[in-house]
Amino acid sequence: MRTGGPVHYLGGYCAAGPAALKQEPCAFNTGNPAMPLPSFLLIGACLAMVVLTLAVGGVLLFTRVREMRVKRIAPQALATSLAMTARLENVQAADNFRNLFEVPVLFYALAAVALAAGHVPPWLVACAWLYVLLRAVHSAIHCTYNDVRHRLAVFLASFLLLAGMWAAFFCLLHAGRSA
Repeated sequence: MRTGGPVHYLGGYCAAGPAALKQEPCAFNTGNPAMPLPSFLLIGACLAMVVLTLAVGGVLLFTRVREMRVKRIAPQALATSLAMTARLENVQAADNFRNLFEVPVLFYALAAVALAAGHVPPWLVACAWLYVLLRAVHSAIHCTYNDVRHRLAVFLASFLLLAGMWAAFFCLLHAGRSA
């Protein structure tokens, strides 16, 4: 093992250093030494985004089936997006579900890059959880009263936060490599 750097556990690979003594173990251990707490918390934020996406998917399923039953629409009558647009009125959950596969992909990518690089600073974890919170608020607005002004404000906040996270991560990672 090399010494001098922080400890990172990713897929069973380990790099040890003095920071190993300062890392708090996470609650789940698969036989490997404990994962650093910041990495564990960043993975938790990703899991929270997955749970949010699944929850919105559940709302979508419930509202879609209910509207189809009330309007007595056969499933085959909605075989295309054009047919759905023409026949369904309650599309907020479907729109939000699609949204959760757009910009949040950049969130997942940043988390994956940070974990792979072994560089998960506490500020990144805090921003990741704030991003998840903003996306949850955005989804709640979108799937309920759907005021575009409120939704846009929360979207812009989450978008700018994510852009700032990428910029800061890249700058700090680059600064660490040139030092």
